[in-house]
Amino acid sequence: MVLVRRMMRQFEADVGRLRDGLLPENLALWYDKIIEEARDMAPPWLQDKINVRQNPMLPMKFELDISKRAVKYFVIAMNNNLDAMPETTQLYFLRLQEMIGTELDKSLV
Repeated sequence: MVLVRRMMRQFEADVGRLRDGLLPENLALWYDKIIEEARDMAPPWLQDKINVRQNPMLPMKFELDISKRAVKYFVIAMNNNLDAMPETTQLYFLRLQEMIGTELDKSLV
């Protein structure tokens, strides 16, 4: 019985960590960190072209407003931060990276 309770507590803790990684506040913090780093890397004339907006009505929805020339700085900053992120947050940003690549590929055609 003690083993079952211990396993359930561990399961609850694991699920809590996974859930917390996708909270809108946590995603917003990581976006802010990535945007700040990307702006630091970008040349001065591109720094104001790297932005993200969080939808106030749908807090899980973020709109990345970025110049095509600034995308590489955003992706580099994202990659630099992946290891520090919780697992579910990593998956979120890896998916975002995949979507950015797809959009860039479409624009090249």
